[in-house]
Amino acid sequence: MKLYPLKFAPLFQYRIWGGEKLKTVLNKKYDEDSIGESWEISDVEGCETVVYEGVLKGTTLKDLIKEFKGSFVGQHVYENFGEDFPLLIKFIDAKMPLSIQVHPSDALAKERHNSFGKNEMWYVMQAEENAELIVGFNQKVEKDTYINHVNNATLDDILNIEKVKKGDTYYIPTGRVHAIGAGVLLAEIQQTSNVTYRIYDYERVDEKTGKQRELHTELALDAIDYNFYNNYKTEYTTKINTSEKLVYSPYFKTNILKVKGKLEKDYSSLDSFVIYICIEGNLGIEYNGVDYDIKQGETILFPASIDILNLKSDNSIVLEVFL
Repeated sequence: MKLYPLKFAPLFQYRIWGGEKLKTVLNKKYDEDSIGESWEISDVEGCETVVYEGVLKGTTLKDLIKEFKGSFVGQHVYENFGEDFPLLIKFIDAKMPLSIQVHPSDALAKERHNSFGKNEMWYVMQAEENAELIVGFNQKVEKDTYINHVNNATLDDILNIEKVKKGDTYYIPTGRVHAIGAGVLLAEIQQTSNVTYRIYDYERVDEKTGKQRELHTELALDAIDYNFYNNYKTEYTTKINTSEKLVYSPYFKTNILKVKGKLEKDYSSLDSFVIYICIEGNLGIEYNGVDYDIKQGETILFPASIDILNLKSDNSIVLEVFL
């Protein structure tokens, strides 16, 4: 059986802070209220996405890796991760602010949760006027000072709060305190992990449970990077029909690719799967004589065995993700 470009059926996640933009802006199909996340490609236990078209319809990522090994993910990826798919791809719609939170490192997550850590990045697809993100601290902070601010509900005094607009990009390494503010729609690329330490949640009550959500104040203390950094936002450039570096980390690499007209992409020298996340427009893709397409709010995965793609678009932007 030959591998082909794969789309997965997204999984929609209820969140206390979720809105309607996944439906109204990204054209997702669901009936529930307060859907905050669309998990596009996931190998998280209990939340595995499946292929939704073609002869591999219904197949999970783990099943694909078991069957095709390095031909699916890339030989070096298979050697490093075995049958675990290393990335989780999401769209996030924050009608209200997310909790202020932090993620543990690989070592801490392994020790405490037998999990990967959660290094991630955000690409802002839409932001309402005066929308904000919290990323890191606005000064170097001592642990005792941080604890006092937590206890006094004055965290805002030491947090770096930034106004954001469409196209803004942030890399969020483990240890960096962060939160997505109200009115932000974004694409998130992260390690396969569902470990989050909530630090502050505005004392709000989840209507589904009638309770406040659990905080992880003590667990967070040893996970936080208390340093101050001069710049948290990622600077980048774009050029038509050229893959431009966006975020390169030890955990994933992401380019931004604007396509206008026709473009051939040759991945024959890349020993990795490639994921396209369409953040604007519509992109036509031809592989092995078969036509595929993705539009804003859709993703597609190209197995490592795929070398040549022919792209065509009037004007589209995709995030190009690989290891």
